[in-house]
Amino acid sequence: MKTPPETAPSAPLAAILRQQFLRWEWLLVILTLVMMVVNTQLSPFFLAPNNLLRASSDFVEIGIMMLPMVFIIITGNIDLSVASTLGLSASLLGFLHNAGWNIWVAAALALVVGALCGLLNGVLIARLGLPSLVVTLGTFSFYRGLAYALLGDEAARGYPTAFTYLGQGRLPGTRVPFALLLFVVLAVVFGLVLHRTRFGRYLYAIGNNEAASRYAGAPVRRIKIGIYTLSGLMAALAGLILAARFGSTRPDIGMGLELSVITVTVLGGVSINGGTGSMLGAVLALLLIGVTRFGMGLMNLQGQVQDIVIGLLLILSILLPNLGGWLAGRPAPSSALALRAGAALLVMVAFGWFFFWSRGLVLAIK
Repeated sequence: MKTPPETAPSAPLAAILRQQFLRWEWLLVILTLVMMVVNTQLSPFFLAPNNLLRASSDFVEIGIMMLPMVFIIITGNIDLSVASTLGLSASLLGFLHNAGWNIWVAAALALVVGALCGLLNGVLIARLGLPSLVVTLGTFSFYRGLAYALLGDEAARGYPTAFTYLGQGRLPGTRVPFALLLFVVLAVVFGLVLHRTRFGRYLYAIGNNEAASRYAGAPVRRIKIGIYTLSGLMAALAGLILAARFGSTRPDIGMGLELSVITVTVLGGVSINGGTGSMLGAVLALLLIGVTRFGMGLMNLQGQVQDIVIGLLLILSILLPNLGGWLAGRPAPSSALALRAGAALLVMVAFGWFFFWSRGLVLAIK
């Protein structure tokens, strides 16, 4: 009998390692490192600890809303109302503060209202079977309208120092923002729930086949209501932190952030069709966008150009892997890995080219 080669047992391990290193998360790590090197060369102020920590504060609210959004999109749904929920909760806080309420009682009620906003979305979607896109598009306008009804054109300000510490405070003896630490703790908790619990497995199952999950005994309706309620609660928490960071509240606070939240989530590898994605990928995408925007801000690139760069990166991250799979039909595993690697390389090349092209365009305009 012919004995197998001695290297045969290592083949599965090599395949596993190759598959792991071709994951989308590694592309995000590489892109982030590339952007850090480029920004360091273009600006001597990029690596200043104070600047980096201050820039991180600008994305904490997006990150907090992103965490439950990962749950929602993995199930094949979406929530367009997160920024409006943020605005309503922050406006309620400001309204009650102006009326003389204790700031912590007002903050607690704002969190409750945010959770109720998410609960309403979940009931309409899970119990009545309405499409999540339509429901949250409607509550997107409804909740923002309520925010304007509470404050009108007025701004609430004069929050006590103990409250503004949520958005402006630093950990004792360090330069680390308190809000950043809060986000890190929440990200770890959400990540463990998604990847280490039965609840997380239910989310993936629902995203892959909701009907089969229901027949298998998964509490689909309760899970949907739960994740939308959680999304509303996290949006309200983000609203409190944003109001504390600004030191004031207007009814348009946080307007437009829902697109940033969805962009970060999808760029992190969470499929818009549901069923796939990881919390690590979403957090890495948040870091990539934060580093990219901070670097472009140091070079005085206009906000419109920054939006174009981030939008192109998002489109490429969705288009290229799917295009490769479509062209290949149903490739063999090795072909699929090669296509994924090629798509990753194209993303990096196209992103780098467009980054420098946009920078030259703005400099030429000036």
